[in-house]
Amino acid sequence: MKSLILSLLAIASASAAIVEKPVEYKQGDLTLEGFHVYDDKVEGKRPAVLVIHQWTGLSDYEKMRSRKLAELGYNVFAADIYGKGIRPVPPEASKEAGKYKGDRDLYRARLNAALDVLKADEHTDTSRIAAIGYCFGGGGVLELARSGADIAGVVSFHGAIDAAPGKEAPAGGVKAKVLVLHGAIDPHVPSEHVLAFGKEMENAGADWQFVAYGDAVHSFTQEKAGNDPSKGSAYNEKADKRSWEAMKTFFAEIFAK
Repeated sequence: MKSLILSLLAIASASAAIVEKPVEYKQGDLTLEGFHVYDDKVEGKRPAVLVIHQWTGLSDYEKMRSRKLAELGYNVFAADIYGKGIRPVPPEASKEAGKYKGDRDLYRARLNAALDVLKADEHTDTSRIAAIGYCFGGGGVLELARSGADIAGVVSFHGAIDAAPGKEAPAGGVKAKVLVLHGAIDPHVPSEHVLAFGKEMENAGADWQFVAYGDAVHSFTQEKAGNDPSKGSAYNEKADKRSWEAMKTFFAEIFAK
């Protein structure tokens, strides 16, 4: 019996392809704690994805998305923008997120600190890196693009898209291809922001796409947002599935050799 149990454990270990672990890193004097996940059955370097969290900080939601990306063969690092152990809940989350919306330089520094961790990882093909983000993090990946981050592309899921005054993308300065996946009736993103974003990307000469999903409001990929669109945030199954497929198609394009 003992030998049978050991054999079964050995088989289970051999089939356990997804490896995940917390990773501490620094930005300035602050300690942050991200989440690294990859499939150890994939050999050598591979395309990599940086995941930026929503307003409550790095949570089980981003870890779930990271695992799904790892299952697709990507090397994935979920960033921590706020700092180790800082995982606010509403209404405190709004105040914490507001620090970075009000200080885009600090936000970009935190984003790039996480990007540096992903670039330095032995599994990463540094010529094929993308970043995705949700809500607060959706705005974050656009900040990476605006800052001229040398990555293949960024994908914003129901994120804030407005640029801070003086922090707009400069002409010729956006290296990453940009995909924005947006709820068409998201009350948190007024139509003037949509128009301004399009003008900003055109003025920058960026390679960009903007997809709006009908009947979708804010947080349309998050089941915990509930199913009442009148509250401004709600899950939309069609938009969730369609946006994930759009991201996969985008990755196939930007990661093609």
